[in-house]
Amino acid sequence: MAVKLTLTVEKEVIEKAKIYAKEKGRSLSDIVESYLKSITSSSSRTASEIAPITKSLKGSFKGKDIIQDYKKDLSDILNTKYSKDG
Repeated sequence: MAVKLTLTVEKEVIEKAKIYAKEKGRSLSDIVESYLKSITSSSSRTASEIAPITKSLKGSFKGKDIIQDYKKDLSDILNTKYSKDG
């Protein structure tokens, strides 16, 4: 059973949301309802619901160790790349 809900949202946000909904061929109410369902769902995603690309990345990253010095690593890579004779 559908029930009316009144929300207070910034005008600019509503305008952009209406454009988005129109581009997707959906009503703004439908999009808001879908969002509310997704954040209030009592069941978490099961492995079968996870996209295959996401499943393939499982275990690829090993916590803090791998990203701890990412700035240094990135700097080293960029220095190597751009210091070579073109």
